[in-house]
Amino acid sequence: MPILNLIIILVVVGVVLWLINNYIPMQSTIKSILNAVVIIVVVIWLLNVFGVIASLSGIHVG
Repeated sequence: MPILNLIIILVVVGVVLWLINNYIPMQSTIKSILNAVVIIVVVIWLLNVFGVIASLSGIHVG
């Protein structure tokens, strides 16, 4: 995946999250949970894009 596409996707996700946080009324706890879930999903997606998760599948414990 080209770096430009990666940056565009991250900017779009950030803008959408900002719009949701500013223009959709909701409790602060729900907003915090939503922000945390989006950040976790984006981090997992980035790890998958850079191949970190694929390399971890070969590790066996025990």
